[in-house]
Amino acid sequence: MLSYLTRRFLTALISIFLAAVLVFCALLAIPGDPAEIILGINASPQSLAALREKLGLNEAPIVRFFSWFTGILRGDFGDSLNYQKPVIELIAPRLGVSFALALGGALIACLIAIPLGIFAALRKGTLLDPLIVLASQLGAAIPSFWLGLMLILLFSVELKWLPAAGFTPWSKDPLGFLRSLILPVSALGLGQAAVMTRMTRAAMLEVLSQDYIRTAKAKGLAFGQVVYQHALRNALVTIITILGLSLSNLLIGSIVVEQVFSIPGLGRLALTAIGTRDFPLMQGEVMVYATAIVLLSFLVDISYGLLDPRIRYD
Repeated sequence: MLSYLTRRFLTALISIFLAAVLVFCALLAIPGDPAEIILGINASPQSLAALREKLGLNEAPIVRFFSWFTGILRGDFGDSLNYQKPVIELIAPRLGVSFALALGGALIACLIAIPLGIFAALRKGTLLDPLIVLASQLGAAIPSFWLGLMLILLFSVELKWLPAAGFTPWSKDPLGFLRSLILPVSALGLGQAAVMTRMTRAAMLEVLSQDYIRTAKAKGLAFGQVVYQHALRNALVTIITILGLSLSNLLIGSIVVEQVFSIPGLGRLALTAIGTRDFPLMQGEVMVYATAIVLLSFLVDISYGLLDPRIRYD
């Protein structure tokens, strides 16, 4: 198991380094002078020269990259050009908000999708199965921002049960924090639940068709024992994979939802950075997202080893 974890950890580190290279090269490939792009064509030569010096644009690209990357390893993402603050000070307080949205959306998706996917697989050949599949296909086709707007119209405008927008920190009002997250988390989770339902159903159908399931039934094991101790346990590897992908999708999808519900998370900050051409902040944001996705993949790999001992020794 230790060898398996070491290999996966090294793979995660390499992935983060490659992500940093891609982020740096993507901004390096933008045509034109970054200082002129940021300040505009009417900027004075003195202002352009000062900004080039601040961003290290006078140095060779390889020197700039390793200076930036070693800074990241120390927790120094540079300074935001728009906010005139260290990037890490802007990202840190918003990190928990975006992760709360993603985890809440994943929780809703799991609570809906896993039971519904199992139920659809067990009812294959009946009228309920195609109805569940059709509903999940329709749900997957609905954009999260549109679903968010519909939830606002229903629960905020018409029923006046929940706030339409805004965010209340947990430290100020725990109940207000939960109320402010219900609609955005639902907008994220319901769409992802539709995707997870179809994939959970497919995973269960594949396992239920295996010989050992037929053998378990032939031995007279109870229905619940066959489904939950044998079928679901073996389908968990696929379901965990789906969950890992869903968390990544929810983290990226929260960018739009945060804008719809005026939530001060990483996504809203990223849109501001793009709109103001704040390159250091953009680089920091993308690296945080990339690192989070790589770490999620690493946790999924660990869960594989725990669920299926054969994977540890592969």
